[in-house]
Amino acid sequence: MLAIVCPGQGSQTPGFLTEWLNVDGVAEHLQALSSITERDLTAHGTTSDEETIKDTAVAQPLIVAAGLITARALFGQQLPANVIVAGHSVGEITASALAGALDEADAMNFVKVRANAMAEAAAATPTGMAAVLGGDPEEVLAKLEELGLTPANANGGGQTVAAGTLEQLAALGENPPAKARVIPLKVAGAFHTAHMQPAVGTLQELANTLIAKDPAATLLSNFDGQAVANGQANLDSLVAQVSRPVRWDLCMESLAAAGVTGVLELAPAGTLVGLARRGLKGVKTLAVKSPADLEAAQAFIAEHTAS
Repeated sequence: MLAIVCPGQGSQTPGFLTEWLNVDGVAEHLQALSSITERDLTAHGTTSDEETIKDTAVAQPLIVAAGLITARALFGQQLPANVIVAGHSVGEITASALAGALDEADAMNFVKVRANAMAEAAAATPTGMAAVLGGDPEEVLAKLEELGLTPANANGGGQTVAAGTLEQLAALGENPPAKARVIPLKVAGAFHTAHMQPAVGTLQELANTLIAKDPAATLLSNFDGQAVANGQANLDSLVAQVSRPVRWDLCMESLAAAGVTGVLELAPAGTLVGLARRGLKGVKTLAVKSPADLEAAQAFIAEHTAS
């Protein structure tokens, strides 16, 4: 069984879409997505520098667009049958579009509004996020609680992402949990925490205007790792997700329980297959980073969707 996973913010790197523009239809597709988001995603994916694409209002639409153009290059307009789809944080919007729970245009409009609202919320107080790698899980959580930080992402594979003010994160870096490393992330705010609460109302207003559709493929939720019950439940979860923790560890548990044999990560790929290698022992992985990976990806898809 195949799982298709879509990465979240922080996975982007300068120029990562450059080679994709050589694939038939990608330039036109990316231009259309740019029009919806009112961002020049072509420029941001090819020539913009690291600081520019770190901006939440740029990064989130760019990452969702990257996943959509990668998926179309691989699958055309329809996913293979009997796959599981999941996305990490903003990648859950990508996954929702791929699974048919949102139209592509609605997904891009949703991520535009989400990115702008979260950027505005992040500007209110200087905040950020840092990955905590290793250490005893209980000791890590205790240290975060001691410093007033939120475990915003429980990623599995020995990784927890802490979120809070820059002062709190600095204190964590100066005094990390035993046997743990703290790595600052390339994000501009404390996402999936109470700091993002102002964005929830904005997204709820938008959600009230959208048509939620039941997913055509199994779509896992960041909330509890379970398949979403229907389109409305998925849309409600996408709204709430901005201010509550991402439980990617539970998503991986569901992939294991479903008997997934292969995990394919769409561009900008690398982060989630890295977590899968640590948290899903024995499951094969493939990261689609550039068009050079498409041939191997097609073989991988065939291998893990064969009945």
